[in-house]
Amino acid sequence: MKVIVLGAGVVGVTSAWYLIEAGHEVTVVDRQPAAALETSFANGGQISVSHAEPWANPRAPRQILQWLGRDDAPLRFRPRADLNQWLWGARFLFECLPQRARANARHILSLALYSADALRALRRDTGIAYDALTRGILSFYSDQREFEHAAAHAELLRSWGCPAEVKSARQCVAIEPAFDSFEARLAGGIFTPGDESGDAHTFTQRLAELCEKRGVTFRFSCAVRRLLVERGRISGIEVASPEGNTQKLNADGYIVAFGSYSASLLRSVGISIPVYPVKGHSVTLPVGPQHRAPITSLTDDARKLVFSRLGARLRVAGTAELAGFDTAINLRRCEAIVQRTFELFPDAGERDRGEFWAGLRPATPGNIPVIGGTRYPNLFLNTGHGTLGWTLSCGSGKAVAGLISGKKPQIEFRFS
Repeated sequence: MKVIVLGAGVVGVTSAWYLIEAGHEVTVVDRQPAAALETSFANGGQISVSHAEPWANPRAPRQILQWLGRDDAPLRFRPRADLNQWLWGARFLFECLPQRARANARHILSLALYSADALRALRRDTGIAYDALTRGILSFYSDQREFEHAAAHAELLRSWGCPAEVKSARQCVAIEPAFDSFEARLAGGIFTPGDESGDAHTFTQRLAELCEKRGVTFRFSCAVRRLLVERGRISGIEVASPEGNTQKLNADGYIVAFGSYSASLLRSVGISIPVYPVKGHSVTLPVGPQHRAPITSLTDDARKLVFSRLGARLRVAGTAELAGFDTAINLRRCEAIVQRTFELFPDAGERDRGEFWAGLRPATPGNIPVIGGTRYPNLFLNTGHGTLGWTLSCGSGKAVAGLISGKKPQIEFRFS
């Protein structure tokens, strides 16, 4: 069938790839002039199957209270006159209940394992290059209680089929020698050897090129104004062309992969999804042969930061801020990221040449992305991936392509 994918980020482009693999005729529409210029542009770079524990967990409310009033807090809530923000926050607290958090983690891990397999197969079949490193991810801890909690969670991950190894401080330094000056302050770490890292922006743009060679049409610089409904089905989409003209595009099926903007688009046709933007920041530092930047991808769980080596660059990303659709760079938050980076790794790279970036992650309260069908038989969703868009992109793209083709993926996941 003919399918239109709304959104050319990593989730939209992977959806297009698996749709064309399944034999569909595909068009991708995006308001930007090229693929992956918003949320997928400068994210943390981790493909972190092991990061299945959602932000909404039993410890989160206490941590959020501790961080209130701190402009550089890892998770910051900036109240707005926005009912959707308050409803999302209330649902977040509900998802912090132990049984909800555990169930959410199980579903996230199931999709993440499925996605990792899909990415490896895609890389094998296409030879796509994107500064990939398959050295695993090391999550490290300075607080003994947090380390003990992480060790208990690692045991749970192992029982669900995800290798997670508990490491001492000395073993952490053996995995990542750049930690040597910080060893005395380490309580330990959790190492997941099957995890990866890579540049999501480069991956998405190169996959878009492969899609085009396979026949996918990309309509860039086309802003989607609304979905059109007729007789209980989506009859088309109305877009503003690069010249400013209004056009109608038609297809047999439609997939919304609009990230943080999905909820407002769907609200106009009577569909409500719990997706709200959570702003994150990243800093990208040039790295030369004279520097001692980490090679292994790292997670600083206490600060909610991730570190990924992308060729001659070090990407450090994280923090979360509920501030509506504001994409302005908060210099204080970026400077806090830089300060933490050089506290851990005094010779990490060119400190004065760091590039700052901010983007919106489309988050659900329980971190479960919204994937599947809707009340309209030809409208499908692939959105709400939060901090795990890069990690889950291939799996969710493959899953939604299967669903639109009438095939339900054989994984434990709550499809809509």
